[in-house]
Amino acid sequence: MPLQVSNYSWQQTSTAVFISVPLRGVSVRDADVFCTENYLKVNSPPFLFEVFLYAPIDDESSKAKIGNNIIVFTLHKKEAAMWETLSLSGVDKEMMQRIREKSILQAQERAKEATEAKAVARREDQKYTLGVMMKIEEEERKKIEDMKENERIKATKELEAWKECQRKAEELKIIQREEKLYHQEKQMKEERKKLKHKCLTGNSASKNLATKGRNSENIFFEKLKEDSIPAPRSVGSIKISFTPRVFPTALRESQVAEEEEWLHKQAEARRAMNTDIPELCDLKEEEKNPEWLKDKGNKLFATENYLAAINAYNLAIRLNNKIPLLYLNRAACHLKLKNLHKAIEDSSKALEILTPPVADNANARMKAYIRRGTAFCQLELYVEGLQDYEAALKIDPSNKIVQNDAEKIRNIIQGTELESK
Repeated sequence: MPLQVSNYSWQQTSTAVFISVPLRGVSVRDADVFCTENYLKVNSPPFLFEVFLYAPIDDESSKAKIGNNIIVFTLHKKEAAMWETLSLSGVDKEMMQRIREKSILQAQERAKEATEAKAVARREDQKYTLGVMMKIEEEERKKIEDMKENERIKATKELEAWKECQRKAEELKIIQREEKLYHQEKQMKEERKKLKHKCLTGNSASKNLATKGRNSENIFFEKLKEDSIPAPRSVGSIKISFTPRVFPTALRESQVAEEEEWLHKQAEARRAMNTDIPELCDLKEEEKNPEWLKDKGNKLFATENYLAAINAYNLAIRLNNKIPLLYLNRAACHLKLKNLHKAIEDSSKALEILTPPVADNANARMKAYIRRGTAFCQLELYVEGLQDYEAALKIDPSNKIVQNDAEKIRNIIQGTELESK
């Protein structure tokens, strides 16, 4: 049976009531205070204090201060007036029970309204966040499209300028070739005139000269024909040599098989895409890429927009649930938002995918252990948190920050054990 507290004192003004209730050993952690407009109760085992108030109060603005073995209540009256007594007189057990039940129902209704208001506010925040994110994405998309258009115009101008240079070069070559042919024809006419003068000296000499002139003319035109045809391109070969992947450890201690398994697993993860999602029909091709969504979530995380970052990671995971970094980054967002159980789930899922343990995924595994250990510690599960920190230290034993955090957790565990003894 609880001990009813009767040695309390109270004072009042026209607008407020001040009640002092002495409770030995009372603390904020142990005291259970319940207050409505007509009923006040304090339960601090083994003591119980309750009063059925004379008139209604404003329980939302009323306050209670706990400390030094006493609770001081400041109750604001709904109507300014002086009370004759603190509690109602002539209240029987049945009426007390009705007042208690009515007060509980009022508190439940108020809690329900507060929960609904929070849900509405959360939906409004999400709607506003989504609108801002869509606006930012639209601006970025427009900026990228403008850059592409500018690059296209620039490339088109450069191509037109190159074509113009090529056309002028071809025209110059044609003019030079025509000038060369003109001079050669002029030279041939002069040679024919000289041959005609020499023909007067004798028929034999003229015949020889004519034959020589025709032969030289044919040779000259054949040479011109050869000069006009470009030479064929020379044949060449390109050799490509690939650098072999070298593992630094000895063969008897190496993890060649594990490394190859990890690389094969990563390649399969990149190919595993789930495209049967209704939301994909409204997205662009780049937005259907999990890597693009991961980068988007990282940018939102950097701007402390954790809810939007979680949305990006959620869609990326729905597209491809084999990428461990998506779960690892979403766990970091949940840690920031104090969603500790979800942070533990995502870290555990990342560790499940990060197998087999090799040097290539050591950094990701260490982050997963640290984030899960941090969530455990914030839930006051220090033993489980210490186990994860020690697992992280096995991966990187020289990390001073992780060493210091693990030592702090050990001190907390030892202090808790000493207190329980």
